[in-house]
Amino acid sequence: MENELRVTFGGGKKVDVHYKGFIIHTDQPLYQGGEGEAPAPFDLFLASIASCAGFYVLSFLSSRGIPEEKARVSMRTIKNKEKKVIEKILIDIELPSDFPSKYQEAIIRAVDTCPVKAHILNPPSFEIKTKIGD
Repeated sequence: MENELRVTFGGGKKVDVHYKGFIIHTDQPLYQGGEGEAPAPFDLFLASIASCAGFYVLSFLSSRGIPEEKARVSMRTIKNKEKKVIEKILIDIELPSDFPSKYQEAIIRAVDTCPVKAHILNPPSFEIKTKIGD
């Protein structure tokens, strides 16, 4: 199955992605010559990991009738300063005090099935080519 994402340019350092009827706006931060009016593409990459984890927490809680109001997911990254890449992602699942202890390992396993993480661990191949004119 093939999905197509179309990219358009919104002026300055802005790049927009059109996908499934949505437009995802991006911009670069001020220090990289952008206007900082939207998340940078790398910010969306990180947000996709965090939101995927959040979705699996929400699904886990919902399927067991556990209210999600007091639950929260936070994510931090540790960067390798020499290589200038993230070397570790820390995901914390904050649960209410009355969360059943029998589910603690199960909710971690649920979050561990996030397909965004699976694609990072088993990355797709990339094929990049040019096309001149129509």
